[in-house]
Amino acid sequence: MSTAHLDLALLAGAGVLLAAVAGVRLSSRLGVPSLLLYLGLGILLGEDVIGVRFDDPALARNMGLVALALIVAEGGLTTEWAVIRPVLPAAVALSTVGVAVSVAVMAAVTHLVLGLPWRAAVVAGAVVSSTDAAAVFATLRSLRLPARLVGVLEAESGLNDAPVVILATLLSTGHSGAGNVAAHVGYELAVGAGIGVAAGVLGASGLRRAALPAVGLYPIATLGVAIASYAAAASAAASGFLAVYVTALILGNATLPHRRATLGFANGVAWLAQIGLFVMLGLLVTPSRLGSALLPALAIGAALLVVARPLSVAASTVGFRFGWRPQVLVALAGLRGAAPIVLATIPLSAHVSGARRLFDVVFVLVAALTLLQSPLLAPAARRLRLVDDDAGRDLDVEAAPLDRMLADLVTVTIGSRSKLHGVEVWELRLPPTAAVAFVVRAGEGFVPDRRTTLRHGDDLLVVVARAERAAVEQRLRAVARDGRLAPLPAAAAAPRPRRR
Repeated sequence: MSTAHLDLALLAGAGVLLAAVAGVRLSSRLGVPSLLLYLGLGILLGEDVIGVRFDDPALARNMGLVALALIVAEGGLTTEWAVIRPVLPAAVALSTVGVAVSVAVMAAVTHLVLGLPWRAAVVAGAVVSSTDAAAVFATLRSLRLPARLVGVLEAESGLNDAPVVILATLLSTGHSGAGNVAAHVGYELAVGAGIGVAAGVLGASGLRRAALPAVGLYPIATLGVAIASYAAAASAAASGFLAVYVTALILGNATLPHRRATLGFANGVAWLAQIGLFVMLGLLVTPSRLGSALLPALAIGAALLVVARPLSVAASTVGFRFGWRPQVLVALAGLRGAAPIVLATIPLSAHVSGARRLFDVVFVLVAALTLLQSPLLAPAARRLRLVDDDAGRDLDVEAAPLDRMLADLVTVTIGSRSKLHGVEVWELRLPPTAAVAFVVRAGEGFVPDRRTTLRHGDDLLVVVARAERAAVEQRLRAVARDGRLAPLPAAAAAPRPRRR
């Protein structure tokens, strides 16, 4: 490619990116999910309209899987362990038992509607059974749902890509026999989880000890560890998606430097991955074929929403004390996005019988469900009386290293429900090596004294010796949760300072 052609390609790419970014604001004003705008942009650029030719399912599959890995990594980094830990068994059940139920139901439906042979029908059932991490994360975080529901849905969307990718890949590449497939699925999930844990623990330990020369290197290193876990698992013929999610979950909940910068960087990368992914998938589709896919897509979508998803939720939540209202919302919140379309490229690239028609149907199915399902989720949550108007974080903590002084600067934001409100600085009873150095309140900063009373919305700068940082964060979280009477850890107990 000549320099002139490269410059024109770069200009066109930048124009598409800026148009996609502008489309986010437009979609929020119109109430239309941005996914549809990106897919539409890809169709507009395609050979049937502007004339850009792209017809490489294998390349689309590979690029799509990498993009999904980046999106799942961002989801893991931003998921709070305290939120998903109590509901992790239910989320795992949804991602395994629920997926199995959904695949079975949808295999029967696609066999009847599309006339696919049973092997291809099971692949189709796996393709449409995956909820989309990006769609779920974006929608849930704009709602004020109870922490239990948020935890279940976020963990499920991060975990359920793994089994459906494994199943779609195995059946598309010639594996057969229920026992053989089950053994492969078990191996890939177990090894993927093990690699994810190992990469997360080692990565967190290394990043805590690293004294990198620039703030911007910490987000790059963090995301690099997550993607390395995906690649390591995939190289071992294990589940890269499970590995990257587990690694990112561990890293996101570790006390790493510059956490806020890392989350901002990961969010930007995830947006870039989504934009590129949807535009590419829009390029891959042939618009003239979509008309014939409309009725089958609507029939399959109706079966998915009315039969498969409710049955999978009911079967997965037995014994977890989910009432009927949470079950209904979990069933409605099984959002589809890029993941099913990317998964549809797996049988397409493997030349499975009926794969092209399946891809067209899945494309229309995702567009239709996105248009209908996402806008209804918030009203449904309110109608079910599951919106928690008081939901909010008690405390948000960020840390940055002060390397030459062997200290850390901890940034604390006091949330709307935090019991730090009304506590005086001396009542925090921090270790002698820690001090509240600065407070920002209502946009104005000041140096506090020991009698300064903390308020909702305050931002605090706490300087602490590096060895005591974990203890200080633990203490701040205890007071945020239990108030000024929160007991000190036994090892840190000290006489309370007297009032003057």
